Amino acid sequence: MTAPIPFDAALALIGQATPLGSETVLLAGAAGRTLAADVIAKAPSPRTAVSTMDGYAMVDAATAPGEWLQVVGESRPGAGWPGAVGPGQAARILTGAAVPEGATRVIIQEHAERDGDRVRFTPGYGPATYIRAAAGDFAAGDVLVPAGTRLTPRGLVAAAAADCGEVTVARRPRVAILATGDELARPGQASERPEAIPDTISFAVAALAQQAGADLVAMDLCADEPRRLEKLAGELLDIADVVVITGGASVGERDFAKASFAAHGLELAFEKVAIKPGKPVWFGRAGDALVLGLPGNPTSAMVTAALFLRPLLARLQGADDAHRWRTLPLAAPLPATDERETFARARWDDAGLTPLGNQDSGAQSPLAEADWLIRCPAGQAALPAGTLVSALAF
Repeated sequence: MTAPIPFDAALALIGQATPLGSETVLLAGAAGRTLAADVIAKAPSPRTAVSTMDGYAMVDAATAPGEWLQVVGESRPGAGWPGAVGPGQAARILTGAAVPEGATRVIIQEHAERDGDRVRFTPGYGPATYIRAAAGDFAAGDVLVPAGTRLTPRGLVAAAAADCGEVTVARRPRVAILATGDELARPGQASERPEAIPDTISFAVAALAQQAGADLVAMDLCADEPRRLEKLAGELLDIADVVVITGGASVGERDFAKASFAAHGLELAFEKVAIKPGKPVWFGRAGDALVLGLPGNPTSAMVTAALFLRPLLARLQGADDAHRWRTLPLAAPLPATDERETFARARWDDAGLTPLGNQDSGAQSPLAEADWLIRCPAGQAALPAGTLVSALAF
């Protein structure tokens, strides 16, 4: 029997997945997509010096409070004044408008006293100049959003500022999910037959995959029937980049998960990982698709999906596939761990991380409140409240 491999070794094998390629999409449809090429600014921002406030542009060295200046023009956003401002002169200017040639300061409206075509200013109008320098934000050719970044609403601001109407993004991984087990029924139908239980994993794994940028192309449920599973496995491999199969991953005589893909050329990268929960998780390739086998217990399935499926989908989109571990304090004691590396479920509040009381791999209700995983090395002693631990957002 193959021995389980360490968590970091399994994660390294996940990280060997090759990005799927790219496509060009309109910026209007790019939210949540991962960039496959840098977003590069086509022009500087701002293109010329602009005012940051409504007021008057003037020559600072030639102006003193109380002195009348001649108003010679007006500069508005998108319609700058083409003239120049000299000593004894000022130009009316609005926020975002180009600063006329010669002007070195904008005095805000609150300090201005206008009389026809004259203006003067009250004392205390400095020291701010209220001028944003040309290219003060970025220059033409600057990389505003690097490849590998997932476009958030904030990233879209930068992409639009680069004057990009379209961007090059990674192709979305196509994910198919196959839940196995004689006992499973679709939620809402389990009560219709004795001894059936709802499939509580598929919808959650689908949501996790979609949050990670994947397209869900199929979600099937199949009893433990080898021929049917083998046929369904082949169909899913034809339409997906990643097939996630849940259940049938232990050593029981009716565990057909790996066998259903073996007929399609399954090559295993690993078939067990020395972690708790989730030891039976496995990963491999069959033809052009990757296959990830998750345990049938709900907590084990969701923990392993977070630990392995999420970085796999990131890698396929060319993004950084490393987990973002944080060092956080315990708000309550953490029990000792056994011979396997353990990922304890916990909830976060202002006091820190509180490990959940029910850490059973089959527990379902605690998942609703678990929002962090605490990484516990094998053989770790019990830790008191206040101890800093390594944790991953769940």
